[in-house]
Amino acid sequence: MTFDGLFTHAMVQELNRDLKGGKIAKVYQPYENEIILRIRANRQNQNLLLSAHSQYARIQISQQGFTNPQEPPHFCMILRKYLENGVLQSINQVENDRVVHFNIASRNELGDQMDIILVVEIMGRHSNIILLDQTDNTIINSIKHISPSQNSYRTILPNSPYKPAPSQDKVNPYDFSQISQVLMESKKASQRAIQDNLQGFSRQAAKELAERLDRAQDPNQTYQDFIQAFDLAGLQPSLYQLDQGKEKFTAFPYSTLAGDRKDYRTLSQLLDRFYDQKAERDRIHQLASDLYSLVNNELKKNSKKLDKITKEQEDSQAADSYRVKGEVLTAYLHEVQQGMSSIRLDNFYEEGQIEIDLDPQKSPADNAQAYFSRYQKMKTRQKRLKEQIQATHQEINYLESVLAQLDVVSQEDIEEVRDELRSQGYLKAQTRKKKGKKQKKSKPFHFKASDGTDILVGRNNTQNDELTGRIANKNDWWLHTQNIPGSHVIVRSANPSDQTLEEAAMLAAYYSKYRDSASVPVDTVQVKYVNKPNGAKPGFVTYEGQTTYFVTPSKDKVQKLAVK
Repeated sequence: MTFDGLFTHAMVQELNRDLKGGKIAKVYQPYENEIILRIRANRQNQNLLLSAHSQYARIQISQQGFTNPQEPPHFCMILRKYLENGVLQSINQVENDRVVHFNIASRNELGDQMDIILVVEIMGRHSNIILLDQTDNTIINSIKHISPSQNSYRTILPNSPYKPAPSQDKVNPYDFSQISQVLMESKKASQRAIQDNLQGFSRQAAKELAERLDRAQDPNQTYQDFIQAFDLAGLQPSLYQLDQGKEKFTAFPYSTLAGDRKDYRTLSQLLDRFYDQKAERDRIHQLASDLYSLVNNELKKNSKKLDKITKEQEDSQAADSYRVKGEVLTAYLHEVQQGMSSIRLDNFYEEGQIEIDLDPQKSPADNAQAYFSRYQKMKTRQKRLKEQIQATHQEINYLESVLAQLDVVSQEDIEEVRDELRSQGYLKAQTRKKKGKKQKKSKPFHFKASDGTDILVGRNNTQNDELTGRIANKNDWWLHTQNIPGSHVIVRSANPSDQTLEEAAMLAAYYSKYRDSASVPVDTVQVKYVNKPNGAKPGFVTYEGQTTYFVTPSKDKVQKLAVK
């Protein structure tokens, strides 16, 4: 199920139960299109998340952490001015649409009461959060501005009158007096007919209702039971694990969904779980977009460089032919005369003769020496190309490891990756420190194996070096994906069980470039057999005497092993 009108209906009831009458203590805008209202209600603080994200737009109470920018965005400052210390009087849904009004009683700087409406429109890429003055329905500001040139029907700009989104001319499914007799009484109410005629039905909800009506003895009662199940008393928030790792959420169990189902206490807890990784990864992509671009550009440059020098190396394989020509010429100098442009001589390295081009202006001995000189130059070039190819491979492996870490890094860790790239010369060094709290260094991810053994996983390459080179004991066990960029993993035991090593190998595979693959090869060896060459890139090591495990990463297993 998507966040459709029916799910919005259920969420509005849940939010009214938990937040109505609460005082807005703080307003934050941690991300470009998301607002957090910290509300004191029922003797506890709750974080109300309002999202106008193009893919993950929603409203919910969230327990997830968030990171605020050093300077609050302009829209956040406007919201603070109008909403902080205000009282949330009610939350109302517009019919059965995905439009919700948060009605707030606040006071201006003179102490006069202001009636404010915060409108959240959940409309895919057109989603928006709009602050209105209720007295004249004027837009104070919005998280997204829409000019007349962008939308001739509807302008969303400060001081403009608020105009609701155009109606789809569908029936409100909660207005029972207007429900079509075909949908109410016919056993053949199709999924398409339900979606076309009733407001706020997603494809999954329409399919579920159509199947229930098809089996119903009393279609009228079946319809009412289904619709009223979205009220508080009927809620049973459910998350379904489907094939190929897909997930779907519903306000209550659906018979049309097959797969493992897990129930949650509230709709908000359900959404926290469903959007946990999806929204978090998108936020990190926003915060680290410059790093992704930088690393991908460097990868492209190094890949082109590798292609070029590999071809040059192939071309330089002709070096030995110049040596052979020089030696044959030297052996037959008495047969060569100055002024000749070429000569055919017996090749004492292979059967038959070899044709040798000559410079008529040079003596036979000088021609032989010219071939020896070209041979020496090409051999020197070969050695240099071999070193360049090796260095470029290491550069590519390093950059791929940074990309792999950006895919699993938390918001708090992005600055550490940024600092690492500065230290390696990919980013300019900061000319001056920004004011603010000194950033704490993160610690490795901490897990416990099934038998209680501690397992540590590096968050980035700098931390990988710290973990393997300083934190780990020489007799601890080290793991890393075989020839695949990823994190260093340390098992804090000299004699771990096979199960513990397999669990650690699974963690190494999960925190690698191949986290979505099966049968990932992971090498393990004691730390004392791991060596970091002088001058090597962060995270690069060599090792010997390894044992290899083949494992398939599992997000659920990772979560079970994590130390909370």
